[in-house]
Order: sequence, then structure tokens, then C-alpha cells
Amino acid sequence: MAVYTDVQDEALRAFLADYDLGELMAFRGIAEGVENSNYALKTTRGDWILTLYEKRVDPAELPWFLGLMRHLAGSGLDCPEPVAGRDGEALRELAGRPAAICTFLPGVWPRRVRPAHCAPLGSALAALHVAGEGFFAERPNALGPAGWAPLLDGCRASGDSVRPGLIAELDTHLSGILAGWPAPGTLPRGHIHADLFPDNVFFLDGPDGQPRVSGVIDFYFACTDLLAYDIAVCLNAWCFEADFSFNATKARAILGAYAAVRPLTAAERAALPVLCRGAAIRFLLTRLFDWTHTPPGALVTRKDPLDYLRRLRFFAAADGEQALGL
Repeated sequence: MAVYTDVQDEALRAFLADYDLGELMAFRGIAEGVENSNYALKTTRGDWILTLYEKRVDPAELPWFLGLMRHLAGSGLDCPEPVAGRDGEALRELAGRPAAICTFLPGVWPRRVRPAHCAPLGSALAALHVAGEGFFAERPNALGPAGWAPLLDGCRASGDSVRPGLIAELDTHLSGILAGWPAPGTLPRGHIHADLFPDNVFFLDGPDGQPRVSGVIDFYFACTDLLAYDIAVCLNAWCFEADFSFNATKARAILGAYAAVRPLTAAERAALPVLCRGAAIRFLLTRLFDWTHTPPGALVTRKDPLDYLRRLRFFAAADGEQALGL
């Protein structure tokens, strides 16, 4: 469910009057996603995406997100570009919510990740990191290492109802991750997507029949942090099979294609195992918090936190960077 705020036809037409996008022909809600309300628009000037930002997004941070997307699109990355109205502003209000229109990107996200998807993903991730270098405003990672202990504390009362002994196991994992986390200044930093799951990457078939990335979407967890942490997120999200076995072929494809665009430093390679553990516990904790705090009947779709416990255990047992495909 991804339409939390209904938009009436009359209100939408009044909203579009502030843009030079032609006449409205059709609009419909988009069922995918969990954070915001999204609509597909068709006008006489083309196809667009309308997003209404819901309560989990801080309106004060929206100019940063939209500014980053505009910068990345202007630097050649295939990502949504915010559309300015006639007054030059991209951020407006509709149905009592902050709202923006972005360009439409063709393609579909892979319901089943194949090795052929992974090299294009690695190239696109590196291109994102390189393109972000000229965007100078920063946004701290609110879901980085400093936020993990508070998240875990918020789950103590009911976390063991998900799995007996879960909180004690996570305490042990988190202590080890924080002790081994790279010291400030030791790894390259920049703007990262921080949520580059398969449903946030669109693909089309290229002339050779192989998939190519046609769009990177959903930048509303983007922030300024370790570039290699973004790689670790992708290794968690793209390289595990249905039985939770780690596919090193996929990992090698991501890492090799990434390094062909932006070579990794020796320190980044050495840090990848702990960064992967950190990415695993980050998604485990946010899922666990939602699982234990979302009331029955709420519109937010809960995701199983134990999926990331299995990933965390794999990375904790992995013997160095070689186990990750390096």
C-alpha cells in the first residue's frame, strides 16, 4: 500500500495549473512503496510521478533530497528530476501534504535478481557516488551507527517475542560492529543512497539483450556517509538467495563493476566485512522496531526482521573480504 493520501481530481487540476506540463489526461495511484503516496500522471506533455510526502519524512529535509536529485540528474545519472513550477519552485503542497512532481523513468525492477543485474547495479552505484561529488550540502545519516543503539533500546520490551534470545544476540553483534567501525577520516565519504534495494532500481534490456539500469529512484534515505557503506547495503540486498545463502558471483559482479568506475581503496576493501554487518543490523533494527511498534490495521507494511538476522549471522561468520567476493 503506497497511497495514504487521496487526491481529488479538482484539487489535482488546480495543483497542475502552477506547472507548464500541459493538460491532465490520466492519473492513478501506484501500489508499490511504503513511505509516501505516489501517483502516475499523464498529461499532454508526457508522463510524470507525483509524490505526496507523508509523516515519516521531515518536510525540512525535502529541499536537500530534491536538490540532490536535481544535481544527480544534471550530472547524467538516470534518476528522477524534480520539476519546477512556473515560479521556479519544485516543492509545493497538495491535499495538506508537501508534494513534488518528478520526471518519469521507464523500466521495471527485478523481482528475481540475476547475476546479469549485478554488474549494471555496481556501475550505477559508483556513478551515483561520483556524480554526488559536486553537491556540497550534507545530510547526516540518522540511521547510521549512532542511531542503532537507540533503536535496539526501543525494541527491548518486546523484541524477544519475535525470537527468544534475540535482544541478547543483537547486543553482542552491535558491540562488535561498533568496536570495529572505521574511525572518522579513514574511509572516503560522500552522498549515498543508503536504501538501494532491488525495488529502487529500474532495468531495461539493452541492444545486446542484457539488462541495463534505466533508473535509480527513492532517495528519501539518502545522506552523507561512507561510500563503501552503500556497497555493503547492496551486498545485503542483492546477493542473498531465497534460502539465505550468499551468492559470491553476484557480489563479485557488483564489486568489479563498481571498482571499474570508482576504484576502492585498500582500507575500504578491508572494512567491507564490518560495513556489511552494520548494514545488516541497520535494516534488522528498523524492521524490528516497525514489527514491534506498528499497531494492527496500520497501513505500513511490516517486513520480517529475521531475514536480516540470517544475513547478519553470515557476515559475522565470514572470514575476511574474500568471503564477500573480493
